[in-house]
Parts: sequence; structure tokens; C-alpha cells
Amino acid sequence: MSEPLISLEAKEAPKRIAEQLEENDHATDKLGSHLKLMKPRYIYIVGRGSSDHAGTFAKYLFEIETGIPVASAAPSVTSIYGKKLNLDKALVLVISQSGRSPDILAQAEMAKQSGAFVVALVNDENSPLCDITDAVLPLKAGEQNAIGATKSLLTTLSALLQFAAKWSSNKELRRSIYDLPELLEQSIKAPSIIQPELLTDVKDCAILGRGFGYAVAREVAIKLVGLCGIHAEPFSSAEFLHGGVSLIEQNITVLNTLIQDESFKSHMAQVRQFEQRGVSLHHIKQPFKKIPPRFAPLTVLQRFYLDLPEIAKARGIDPDNPPGIQKITRTL
Repeated sequence: MSEPLISLEAKEAPKRIAEQLEENDHATDKLGSHLKLMKPRYIYIVGRGSSDHAGTFAKYLFEIETGIPVASAAPSVTSIYGKKLNLDKALVLVISQSGRSPDILAQAEMAKQSGAFVVALVNDENSPLCDITDAVLPLKAGEQNAIGATKSLLTTLSALLQFAAKWSSNKELRRSIYDLPELLEQSIKAPSIIQPELLTDVKDCAILGRGFGYAVAREVAIKLVGLCGIHAEPFSSAEFLHGGVSLIEQNITVLNTLIQDESFKSHMAQVRQFEQRGVSLHHIKQPFKKIPPRFAPLTVLQRFYLDLPEIAKARGIDPDNPPGIQKITRTL
């Protein structure tokens, strides 16, 4: 039986990222230098689906590395409600695999007209998005044929990491970024981090995470929904205390995304509170221990993407042809 297309594409990520880091080295140097002079007041991120999850990762990354506030766009404000925002002196990051969705293009055009410096992180370098923005960071993921972004999401995260390292002058991040492809190769070879039988009969599921782990939880959830037919909701472990925890009385399955970074101690303290209340959590752990904290989310996703098709198949779903899902989604 042939290997699912989604798995084959996910396995391309280390090679694609190695090429991307080399090819974008000068562009990220130039972009970092420009932003040091520009000193943007805030960062505004535009994206849908997995690109929006990359935006959640970017929020934590840029606020930690640069100290600049980061906000997430509501594309419908422009495309549906027809409103123009004051984005003067803002850095706007537009994240898109195709660079062709009408609402994303409308946001990019509005941002340019509003005085923002607009950067596209896009896979299709011939897309209309590239003609609108001030600068482009190509994702270099190659053609996506699978339904469900894998390598394009991972290349987005690596591009964000390289960009942040150059802008913030984080010498350790700047040096270690070139180790990322090898870490992802190790993740591919690592044992599964989630067994398909755990989710074979699950209807409803909560995914917990904190900080960068919450960005991972959002991506895990959307893949379980779209490719496996599971109603999955992501929660920050801090927010889960404010209402979501009531779901434990419904015997809901709870997955816990573990990222060993600065959030780990606080996150686990909250997780222990849930366990004391009778919640049975199944941990999605890093594929191996010694991983630089900023790269850990990528290694978890790399391994999860390879476990995902087996979860789908255990539920009687073809991971390359899930019902009702399209490869490229264009929203207004």
C-alpha cells in the first residue's frame, strides 16, 4: 500500500527548510536591518487556517524576541465590512500558502494604503500577494498536492524564526537555526507521539497547550477536525480553567501538548490541577528531549504530521481524500 501523500510531503520539510534558510539568508538580513531602523510600533498578522496558527506562533516569538506588541487580523473587517484600519508605522505580516485568497489580498492592499510596511510569507512566488507587498519571504515549500498543510506550515515557522533571529540580533537563535533541518530529520525517525487507537472512537476532544504549545494545539486541533472527523477544540491551559474545565464532566478526551520551554513549569502546575479533578490527560510529548526551546514546537508538529494519517485510517478515513475538505480554500 502506497504511503499517504500527506506523509510524503511532511517528510520533505527538513530538506525544504535547509534550502529556504540558505536562500533567504540575505533577504532576512536586509529585512532585519530595515526594521531596526523603522522601529515599528506594533506587528499585525494576517492569515487563515494553518497560516493563522503560524501567526499565533509568531505572536509569542516576536513579542519575546523584540518586545513589540503583536495583534491578529480579522480579515472580514476589510473584505466584508469594508473598513480601513490605521496601520501607520505598523509591520504587517501576511502569511499565505497560495497568496490568492480574496480576503487576504484585501487585507494586504488595505495595509499598504494605510501606511504599513507589509511583508508576505508566501509559498507561491508568482501569486498576486507578491505584487502588493513591500517585501517577500518565500517559503520554498514546493508544490502542495496533499489536502492539509504540513511542509508549508513548517517552512512558515522556520522563516519566522530566521526573520526574528536577524531582527532581534539573538546570536544563539541566529547560530542554531541552521541545526533545525537535522532536528526535524530526527523527529521523522522518532517513535510516534500519539497512537491511533487512542482516538479511534473519540467524538470530542480538547487540546491543551501554553505559549508556543498553544500554537501547536491549534494546529493539532484543526488537523484532527479536517482529516480525522474529530470535534477538537484547542485551549490555552490557563484559559481552560476559565470554563473549559467543565467539559471534564462530559468525559471528553483531553490531549496535552508538552513543550519544554519557559512555560513548562506553569503549564504543568495547571495540568496537575486538572488531574486532581479527575481529568485523564494523554500527553503529546516532544519526540526527544534535547531540543532548543524555540524549535521544539516544530519537532512536535513534524512527528504529529506523520502520526496523523494513521489516526485517520483507524477511523475509516482516507487521509488524502477526507470528506468535504479542499486543498486550497479561498474566502471573501
